[in-house]
Amino acid sequence: MSIASFAYCGNNYDVPWEGIKPLPKIRKRKVLTSFKAPLKRKPDLSSQWNFWIMRIIASACELSLLALITLPCVASSQDAVSSQNSSSNDYTLRINTNLVILNATVLDHHNALVSGLGKNDFQVYEDHVLQQIKYFSHEDLPVTVGLIIDNSGSMSSKRTNVIAAALSFVRSSNPQDQVFVVNFNEHVSYGLPADIPFTDRQDQLQRALSEIKAIGQTALYDAITTALDHLKQGNLAKKALIVISDGGDNASRHSLAQVLEMARSSAAMIYTIGIFDEQNGDQNPGVLKRFAKETGGEAFLPESPKEISSICEGIARDIRNQYTLAYVPAISKQDGRFRVVDVRASAPRHGRLSVRTRTGYSLPLEPLAIGSKGNRP
Repeated sequence: MSIASFAYCGNNYDVPWEGIKPLPKIRKRKVLTSFKAPLKRKPDLSSQWNFWIMRIIASACELSLLALITLPCVASSQDAVSSQNSSSNDYTLRINTNLVILNATVLDHHNALVSGLGKNDFQVYEDHVLQQIKYFSHEDLPVTVGLIIDNSGSMSSKRTNVIAAALSFVRSSNPQDQVFVVNFNEHVSYGLPADIPFTDRQDQLQRALSEIKAIGQTALYDAITTALDHLKQGNLAKKALIVISDGGDNASRHSLAQVLEMARSSAAMIYTIGIFDEQNGDQNPGVLKRFAKETGGEAFLPESPKEISSICEGIARDIRNQYTLAYVPAISKQDGRFRVVDVRASAPRHGRLSVRTRTGYSLPLEPLAIGSKGNRP
C-alpha cells in the first residue's frame, strides 16, 4: 500500500490592478530637414492593455504552482476575467482555480519507505481515467498536525505512555511543524492556551497533554470535528491528525457519518492508534481503521501501550518522506459527486511498490470565492 492525501480547491484570487504604470509617452524627434517628418501612429492602448493582462494572468498562474507547497490549496488557472470597480477606476483580475493535491508515501514489499522516485514513476487515476501530473516534489515539508488524545476514564492507566508517545512524535518531526492538542472525554478542549494556536515547544506540549484528568465518557467524533476545524488556522499545505483512542464514542453530538464526510472534504491525513481495555465494551477499532483509510493515513493497533512511542516516531518519518503531486482533473464539472482517486508507483529497481491513498474526494457544487461567507477548505 502507498500513502496519499489530497486537497481540492476552487478558489478565486483577486489581483489588484493598482501599481501598473502606463507606458511612457513617445517623444517627437526634432526634424533637421526643411520638411516635416511623417506623423507617427499613436500607440494602440487597447493592445498594450491586453498585453499586460496576459502577462499578469501568466504570472499569477506560475506563482500559484510555485506556491503549491506553502498554501493549503493552490491551483492552476481555470479561467480569468477582468472587472472594474464601480466606485473607482481600479481594475481587478479574478482567477478561478482547480487543483487536486496529493501527498503520497511509497512503500516497498518489505513495508519500507521508498525515496528517490521521479515524476515519471507515478500514475494518478481519477475515476479510472489517467490524469496528467502538473506538479511533483519530494521534500521534507513542515506540517500542521493535531494530537487528539482520549482522556476518558478507560485511559487513566495509559496516560503516561500516551504523553511520552506524543512527545516522541514531536521530537521526530520537522522543527517547523505547527502542533496543537485536542483533549477529550465527554467534553472537548484545546490543550494550549487560547492565545497560542500552535507550538513546536515540548514544554508547552507537555503541559497541554498533562493538565487534564482521565475521567468520564468519550466524545471522539466531536474531538475530530474540533481538530479538523482548527487545522484551517494553519498556513501549511500538509495537514495531519493523530488520534490516540479506543475508537468508542458515547457522548458526541456529531454522528460518524457527519465526521467522515468532513474528513473526506479536508486535506488532512488521519493516523489512528488504538489503545484498548478488555473491560470497556465501547471500544471500536473498526472506526479507527475507517478514518485512516478514508483520509490516506494509517491505523495502528498495538498490543501494549509501550509500543506507542515507536509508532509515533514512525508516523513522523512517514510524513517527512512523502511525495507531493498535483493535477487538474480531466473532467472539472463541479457536480458534487464523489470521485475515486488511485495513485500508483512503479520503478523496476525497487520491485513491487504500493501507495496508500484516500479513497477520493467530492467537488463542491459552487467554487467558494475568497472573502465570501462560509468555511473554506
